Amino acid sequence: MSERDEETFKSVDLKQQNQKSPVTMSEKDEETFNSVDLEQQTQKSPVTMSEKDEETFKSVDLKQQTQKSPVTMSEKDKETFKSVDLKQQTQKSPEPDIHPQQSPSETEKPSTPAAEAKAETTPSPRTSAVKAKWKTSADQFKVKKFFVLRPGTLDQGIEDVKSLVDPTEDGAVQGVWLMAEIDHWNNEKERLVLITENNLLICKYDFIMLHCQQIQKIPLNFIDRICHGTFCFPPNSLLKREGEGVRVFWDKLREPSFTSRWNPFSVDYPFCSFTYHPVRGVNEQLGHLCEIENFREELTLAAQRAHSKNPVPGKANGVLVLNQPILIEAYVGLMSVIGNQNKLGYCLARGTIGF
Repeated sequence: MSERDEETFKSVDLKQQNQKSPVTMSEKDEETFNSVDLEQQTQKSPVTMSEKDEETFKSVDLKQQTQKSPVTMSEKDKETFKSVDLKQQTQKSPEPDIHPQQSPSETEKPSTPAAEAKAETTPSPRTSAVKAKWKTSADQFKVKKFFVLRPGTLDQGIEDVKSLVDPTEDGAVQGVWLMAEIDHWNNEKERLVLITENNLLICKYDFIMLHCQQIQKIPLNFIDRICHGTFCFPPNSLLKREGEGVRVFWDKLREPSFTSRWNPFSVDYPFCSFTYHPVRGVNEQLGHLCEIENFREELTLAAQRAHSKNPVPGKANGVLVLNQPILIEAYVGLMSVIGNQNKLGYCLARGTIGF
């Protein structure tokens, strides 16, 4: 045989042996072979994952986890989460300014007290009435010191004064008022004033001892002028008085003398002046008794009736009503300042001392 034929014969012989006895591998050799094969494949063609695929893979993984174990949030956590979410939204998209831009002059203007007062809520009518009536506890204490506010004192005083009216001379009582008389030296004095058919009665009544000390009668047909308005003083005077009043004149031809002007106890003046009593705001009954406008109207009507019924010879019949300032000719008035501040002309509780 040639060498070529020998090689051909050997290869045929090997094929026959392989077909007769196949080669088998153990399980361990197979795992080793597979691992070696995978390593070779990865070295030959390594697999790379993009960032987008990684995010998709993570999101799919998270969804699967949430489906398997859903997370529950408490109400407090939900509110916190919503508040944080809203803050982030406002930071990302701020709201546009809908108000028009103001000029620097308008924005730099300081707030005035009047504007602040308007911004405040308005109180109810009942609250404002109570505040106007009793401003402070000190005012309430001062007003309660008047004896005229004691239960039954004012009614007793009115009954006592009415009992002194002479029906034949004075006629029937038309009305009663509680007022303060102001003399020519600006001194205040507590008075009960009665209007009858024929006379005007000015009574000095002691509300402590409950008796009438003095009565001044003025015939209604002698009254010729009634002035109402605010009080005023001469230009060089040091005195001031607030409020309104009424002055009644009954002899316009007679002027007070020089000695009467400078005499604080003079009573021969041909007029008398009245103003509001300090207790007029306590209740409705006292407010009606202290009303000056009502007194002026009733006095005007009563004087006109008296003039028509019993005219005075030599005098013009009728009443002249004027709205003008009421002049008080007092300049220094130290006595009136002390007396009015301490209410010496009123019946007040003063401890062991009474006036």
